[in-house]
Amino acid sequence: MRTVVLAHEVDLEGWRTAARTLAMGGVPPQDVIWSVGAPDDLFASTPLAPELAPASAFAVPRPLVELAQTVIQSSDPQRFALLYGLIWRVRQGERAIMQDTADPQLDRALRLAQSVQRDTHKMRAFLRFREVTSDAGSRYVAWFEPAHFIVEANADFFIRRFSNMMFTILTPYRSLHWTGDASSFGPGADPAEVPDDDALATYWQAYFGAIFNPARLKISAMTSEMPRKYWRNLPEAAAIPDLIRGAEARTQTMLEQHPMTPPTPLAALAEEAASCRRCALWQPATQTVFGEGPADARMMLVGEQPGDQEDLAGRPFVGPAGQVLDRALREAGIDRQGVYVTNAVKHFKFEPRGKRRIHQKPETAEIVACAGWLEAERRSVAPRLLVMLGATAARAVLGRAVTISRERGRPIPLAGTSGLVTVHPSYLLRLPDEAAKAREYAAFVADLVQARQLAEG
Repeated sequence: MRTVVLAHEVDLEGWRTAARTLAMGGVPPQDVIWSVGAPDDLFASTPLAPELAPASAFAVPRPLVELAQTVIQSSDPQRFALLYGLIWRVRQGERAIMQDTADPQLDRALRLAQSVQRDTHKMRAFLRFREVTSDAGSRYVAWFEPAHFIVEANADFFIRRFSNMMFTILTPYRSLHWTGDASSFGPGADPAEVPDDDALATYWQAYFGAIFNPARLKISAMTSEMPRKYWRNLPEAAAIPDLIRGAEARTQTMLEQHPMTPPTPLAALAEEAASCRRCALWQPATQTVFGEGPADARMMLVGEQPGDQEDLAGRPFVGPAGQVLDRALREAGIDRQGVYVTNAVKHFKFEPRGKRRIHQKPETAEIVACAGWLEAERRSVAPRLLVMLGATAARAVLGRAVTISRERGRPIPLAGTSGLVTVHPSYLLRLPDEAAKAREYAAFVADLVQARQLAEG
């Protein structure tokens, strides 16, 4: 028997080194015991230290490498053995194993990966910081209880998102610390290290109450997207029971105070939006970039947010992505002058890097803050077809996360109109391979042709 002692729960490099060495040495999976921190002395007989293993050349299909990077974060204690079993089979000649989704081993690995991905989504969506003050200054602390070992893999995400503030993320097994200049990991912690209440909690409760729409309340859907296990870590969750109890009365009040009023003219909407302060994006941005096009357009195109050139010009889709869109519209037989073009978010979100302003994806709160403007545009234009360019636009319109490949090309019934999901033209600009770029561009044009036919129908 061989024992592999990995340095920590997500020691990917240690696992890869050991797996290569074992496979090259002809050691079958049933003869390997994997452990973390200390070997299982009751059953192990021949320890193998990954850091001492000789370097070996061993080609593994890229999809399997990517799967391992995710599965290694799973809390399943058998994940190392499961992944090595797949590596062993590849070494034995099963090079196409990743294509056999009915294979029991691969199916189990894929299910673990999906579970890790769901846990990652929950962490990014439901983690909340609270301010802790001391003689050394202020620091923001968050407590989260992931189901898997996902802190290390998500560290860069939170550092990029909150690079300007000093923060600590505590979990039962690992902690992440960011000083504003450097990051470090520490041992797990206790939730008591996070304060119970502060101004940030009050802010989130007010924010959640403001965006809560009682007319659209679906308790089962809400608890599916926001499981109750996370409620105790969410300041805004304290407001949920009262909001649910008062949903029916609030809906009636909304109907009485705001009966079916006629839509506001686009010019008036644009003027009002120019002074929008519903989120903090207006502060660094040059100006609000509202939609433009005929008030009676049959087709409305919705993008993500204005870019650098749009922010300076005050018009949507005038930069590089806009040029790609214009060309594709022409090839699809669509006159841009007859289309209403807008974005889900009306201000440019960016990160300054020297003299450049680098695009940053808007957060859900920022999409929600602009939702009223997009809804007002939809009501005013009343298009026959609404085309969603990219995942952010689709989320803003449909109110849920969207996978483009699943929804693309399928007409979606909407209130008073129809929707169609396609890629954002900026996606085409990011493709490095010219052949892939040409193929995806042709597919984009085909989507627009379908949009024209639906709008004319």
